[in-house]
Amino acid sequence: RNQPSPSSSSQDRTKLQPAATMKFGEHLKANIAPEYGEDAYLHYEKLDRIISQLSQTKPSRANESRVVSLTAPPQTNSQGLDTSKFDVTEETFLAQIDSDMVKVEKFTLSQVTQLRAKIMDLEAILKQQPSPLLSEEGSGSQFQEGTSGWNEREVADRADEIGSDFLRLEKYVNINFMGFHKILKKHDKNLPNNPCKLFYINRLNAQAWVRGDYSDIVVRLSNIYASIRQDHVAEENKDAAQSFQRSTTKYWVKTEDVSRVKYAVLRHLPVFLQKTSTGESDSQFTNSVYLDNDQLELYHGRLDKTPGAIALRLRWYGSGDPKLVFVERKTHNEKWTGEVSVKERFTVTDKEVPLLLQGRFPIQEKKAEMQAKGKTAEEIEEWETLVREISQVIVSKQLVPTMRTQCMRTAFQIPFDATVRVSLDTNLCMISERGYDLQDMHVWHRDKSWVLAKNEITRFPHAVLEIKLEMGGGTLTPPKWVTDLQNSGMLYECHKYSKYVHGCAVLMPDEIRAAPYWIDDVSLRQSVLESDGGRILAEQEVGSGPGATSVYNHLLPFGTTTDNRMETALGRTSADKAASQGLVGEKAPLIGNYGVNFFSDDIGEEDEYSNGDEEDVCGWFFPFCSRSNANIPGYDPILAPTSVQKIEPKVFFANERTYLHWLHHGVILSSISAGILAFSEQSGESWGEWYALALLPISLGFCIYALHIFLWRADRIKTRIPGRWDDPRGPLFLGGAVATILAINFVIKLVAIAQYDSEL
Repeated sequence: RNQPSPSSSSQDRTKLQPAATMKFGEHLKANIAPEYGEDAYLHYEKLDRIISQLSQTKPSRANESRVVSLTAPPQTNSQGLDTSKFDVTEETFLAQIDSDMVKVEKFTLSQVTQLRAKIMDLEAILKQQPSPLLSEEGSGSQFQEGTSGWNEREVADRADEIGSDFLRLEKYVNINFMGFHKILKKHDKNLPNNPCKLFYINRLNAQAWVRGDYSDIVVRLSNIYASIRQDHVAEENKDAAQSFQRSTTKYWVKTEDVSRVKYAVLRHLPVFLQKTSTGESDSQFTNSVYLDNDQLELYHGRLDKTPGAIALRLRWYGSGDPKLVFVERKTHNEKWTGEVSVKERFTVTDKEVPLLLQGRFPIQEKKAEMQAKGKTAEEIEEWETLVREISQVIVSKQLVPTMRTQCMRTAFQIPFDATVRVSLDTNLCMISERGYDLQDMHVWHRDKSWVLAKNEITRFPHAVLEIKLEMGGGTLTPPKWVTDLQNSGMLYECHKYSKYVHGCAVLMPDEIRAAPYWIDDVSLRQSVLESDGGRILAEQEVGSGPGATSVYNHLLPFGTTTDNRMETALGRTSADKAASQGLVGEKAPLIGNYGVNFFSDDIGEEDEYSNGDEEDVCGWFFPFCSRSNANIPGYDPILAPTSVQKIEPKVFFANERTYLHWLHHGVILSSISAGILAFSEQSGESWGEWYALALLPISLGFCIYALHIFLWRADRIKTRIPGRWDDPRGPLFLGGAVATILAINFVIKLVAIAQYDSEL
């Protein structure tokens, strides 16, 4: 369901008040790490007092003078005292800002140095003693004297401590960074004659504690955890044509949660880098050029999720010019039809890309090379089939480079084992590949030296996390740590999100016939406007566009412009709902239990989702009157992730069939009652009239119940509300009413027969 609108009740606004009215100074005090102490943070309250004192002093025109005298006395106040000695000046504020910036930078760099030293100590232990000590009893390792090896549990605890210290440091950096922004903004607002925010923000972004890349800590921690788990490297798939069948779920991640998500994953999966990576960072620069034609046929196919819709892209890794290029084809199929989506790919060199786009790819020469390398006939045939199909599609559909996506990708995977793969894309942007001379396909991507106009690039404000589970046949159950991460409150699911579709919708608004539903998410609005894509956005007063976008706007991770700003700023996970109501608490735990565990295998009965309040009589008999379905404060239903609560088209038709069956029985009962009423009038039997009149409201109740259940269940299907979608009590109530009437009729008949026999 949609989040409560700004016109919610006063009770709801009262719940939002604590979080909404908290000042940043109070927020800073509440989030000071005891390990660091208050002195390690910027002096926000002191800076705030300086601004208050400066704002009480009216600016003097003498400050605008362009000449000075070395012998004239300085300015004095009304008492004749030197203001530079007794009053707070602008220099006081600037000196305090400078001092705090230096302090925060030194503290951050010293903490990073300590973390790297701790990691180096652990790496030395693992290198000198490569085998862990395993105990025969219990699940943990115990230290054994007189034996070689390292204590697995002790090393794991030390690694966890390093991870917690790193996340605490990032929180420290973020809160100080925000504090500088807040206080500088307040300074310029209260002292408009002496603006300094722009200068200090540029200086702030240039300092090492802000622009520094400490992702090497993530890579080294990942290697330590891999040694603790004793990960085994799977055999590399060296087939020329590779095929993947995966179940993929995509999430948005806030920038402030990126490191926490990385750490939560690397404890279970190592960072996986391509061979082109230097290993100095946990992420790789990734480029993907998508192909499409002038009608954007592939775009609309992917947007509509047409069965068999394809996406073709050219992908390479690294910041330099492409050398090894992956040609990938993604084919969409609906799982409920029995088919699965497949990704197939093969590799080419950068010089072979123009030949492929022109339809002149040297297939026979490549086959000869593969035969010389000892490839089997089956592998060569699969490769040739894939190459010919892709080449034919490019030529027949007249596909050209259309859109490029760029990001820094962090992949987590046991090398060459695709059972569970997690990828996190940060610094994501989309670049238009239209508007320049392709030179007969010899130029198939923009040169990095070209200057981009603002309507040729759009920057996505969130990181994108993908959890990919290999489809090995049968129902796939994700590992427990994956379900914990999905329930952590740090992931915001965006159903069927596509970077290519988003880029085309924002940068080519005049060429598309439809836009994706997520484009109206309030968190994306500013980035869309900055790229001149505002034409595809709904009016701010409306919130979401027409059609399916307005019907399914409850799927938006952060809501629309018409939703409550406190809730849209946080998001729509159960953890964020609690935060928007003032139940902020400590969000420091890496993986917390927030709300309903949608992914747990233990959930079965509807009682698991109850809010603890007793139902009234009406809600007990009829679910559409239940408090758990009422759109009132305190009873907002929680949306289940689409990866858990699957909706197939046949579910809608099943709901309609059930509705028609109930109506059918209601019509039958009304017809019977009408017939009994007609015959009873002719025979003059009064009991028959009462019996018929009793059946009529029951038949009407069948019809009303059928309509309400149909609408109630349709709403639960649309919003994927977890729990039971049937009504176990309503049929018993209506059936009992019919049985009661029949029993009364039976008794009356027995009495009539007895009277008739007595008269004889």
